[in-house]
Amino acid sequence: MNSGYVFQSAEEAKARFAGETEGYLYSRYGNPTVSMFEDRMALNEGSEACFATASGMAAMFSALMCFLKTGDEVVASWSLFGSCYHVFDQILPRYGIKTHLIEGTNIEEWKKYINKNTKCVFIETPSNPTMEIVDIEAVSKIAHQYEAKVIVDNIFASPVLQKPISLGADIVIYSGTKHIDGQGRSMGGAIMSSKKFYEESLKPFVRHTGPSISPFNAWILLKGIETLDIRMEKHCSNALQISNYLISNKNVEKTIYPFLTNHPNYELAKKQMLKGGSVVTFTVKNNNAFNFMNNLKLFDISNNIGDTKSLVTHPATTTHRVIGEEGRKKLNITDNMIRLSIGLEDINDLIEDLDSAFKHLE
Repeated sequence: MNSGYVFQSAEEAKARFAGETEGYLYSRYGNPTVSMFEDRMALNEGSEACFATASGMAAMFSALMCFLKTGDEVVASWSLFGSCYHVFDQILPRYGIKTHLIEGTNIEEWKKYINKNTKCVFIETPSNPTMEIVDIEAVSKIAHQYEAKVIVDNIFASPVLQKPISLGADIVIYSGTKHIDGQGRSMGGAIMSSKKFYEESLKPFVRHTGPSISPFNAWILLKGIETLDIRMEKHCSNALQISNYLISNKNVEKTIYPFLTNHPNYELAKKQMLKGGSVVTFTVKNNNAFNFMNNLKLFDISNNIGDTKSLVTHPATTTHRVIGEEGRKKLNITDNMIRLSIGLEDINDLIEDLDSAFKHLE
């Protein structure tokens, strides 16, 4: 933990601030522990640069606002996390930035709305909570015809399961709060990009607006990276087994998981992702969502994901409450929809807990 830095002379301070010599100036600008986290994230991602932020939403907003201006147009899939949806639907238009929210799984929609005025394309895949899969490679090819930047929210997949830059994306964002920490401890975010974008657009914006991560939080996320691969292996194994269990449960209307063969984008998910991820979404019959959730013992009710602990949430009243009833209807987020973040517990214990909760509905 550190805020400012000491210089050996006034001349050294002048040279540092002028960019004539390398070194740290102030922890809002940069910090050794934060730099280590950024370097390791870039190596994991296969990107040229990384800038760490205070949260995932700080990463999302900074990635957009560091280069967008009044009169620009943005095209995004409408299947988004609630706060991201709010940014596109409510905040960007206040700055005179026109946004188009479209059906992301329909490639013809991207062709229709991306044009010479488009400066940015935003994709969340898999999406929260409906697990829609957008074709990153196909959308990137369309966007790059018009020199538009492609930003991918890769939070659900993590850098272990999906590499958007290798599929054509320009910028990738993460909430380190999720799988990267993996312990439900720390806020944090990361923006992955080219060195050029980092130097020309991102660094000046975040340095002067201040969405910087705490060095202590960066240290926590560094420790999380050390076990990320092995945790994701167990997350995905458990989640796939839970998905197959839910499919056969008589109390369940629909189960959504990218690596289930009945997923509408199953083949694309297999192409883009190594495994299906840690999140399973399903709809329970007779609108018994709250009853079901309240009878779980092993799953904690929480709106986080990617924790070693299994979590359950009701998107309509938590993560996606802010988008309103009409917005949720468009995204197919119903009142009987439940999202599970599958942790690292014994799979038999997890299924037993789900089974017990379902029995209270009968």
